[in-house]
Amino acid sequence: MYGSSTQFQSWTFKDEHELAKLRFQVNCDFIEKFGKNMAVRSYEHSLREFCKKFRDPRDSRIRMLPSVTTTAQHYFKRFYLYNSVMDYHPKEILVTCVYLACKIEEFFVTINDFVYNVRGDKKKAAEIILNNELQLTQELQFHLIIHQPFRPVEGLLIDIKTRFPQLRDPERLRPYIEEFLEKVNLTDAILLYAPGQIALAAVTNAVSRLGENLDHYVTDILFPDEQKQHLSVLIEAVRKIKKMVKNAEPPLADAVRREIEAKLEKCRNQQNNPNSSQYRAHFSEWDDDDLPIAASPFNDDIGLGVERIRSPSTY
Repeated sequence: MYGSSTQFQSWTFKDEHELAKLRFQVNCDFIEKFGKNMAVRSYEHSLREFCKKFRDPRDSRIRMLPSVTTTAQHYFKRFYLYNSVMDYHPKEILVTCVYLACKIEEFFVTINDFVYNVRGDKKKAAEIILNNELQLTQELQFHLIIHQPFRPVEGLLIDIKTRFPQLRDPERLRPYIEEFLEKVNLTDAILLYAPGQIALAAVTNAVSRLGENLDHYVTDILFPDEQKQHLSVLIEAVRKIKKMVKNAEPPLADAVRREIEAKLEKCRNQQNNPNSSQYRAHFSEWDDDDLPIAASPFNDDIGLGVERIRSPSTY
């Protein structure tokens, strides 16, 4: 009888609201367990590695500036605050963020030299980057200047040398500061805290790792009596930043990343996938004024074109 069946008892629900609630909860449980941004977090590590390995083909001694990496990581995080990885593949946005950051931070490199560092088809990579550049800029609301912690760090080190001689040779702190600032870019701290707060967290963390103490400098010198009302807020911010860096997740295992990649390829919005027929059909409907830029990797002159573009194989 239906009334005593498991179908009735376990699989017949009160109303559509109950179904929606159950589906919402299971998604929340998955997000809590695995994190909704696993793909984004994985590519944040890839972005850092891409910048570390970047070489100018004309002079292999030239390395990408830390300011470029930091700016690109800000762009990448900001973009995926409002966009899904299923709409825009992270590997394509990643290199676009780095290329745009090179321009903003005045690290001069042509598109041809830039894609020299990208695996796969260089021409396709150049086209994808140039075609995504305006979209990225719009999603960033044209807010392209990134205030970074490097200058505040220099200011703190100069101030410590001048007003806190108890700390011997502050230059010893630099390797630890650089390591901290590299890790902090992999966390959401850069979206939550001011560069000065991040800089102070980096310096105090470095001092602690050397087994020394900067409490007197922070509480009595950096914040004299008339500014004590701001001290508790700063200390709490520094504490939270350090905790976020300490808990920063390592790169995903290769097997996990490959699984995510496979799922992403199946789920991505085909209208934004340069390999798809939907993209090409949508592309063919554009007016001439709407066409994205296509560039030859063998010529620095950029013109308009309708040539079909595809994703680089890997980055």
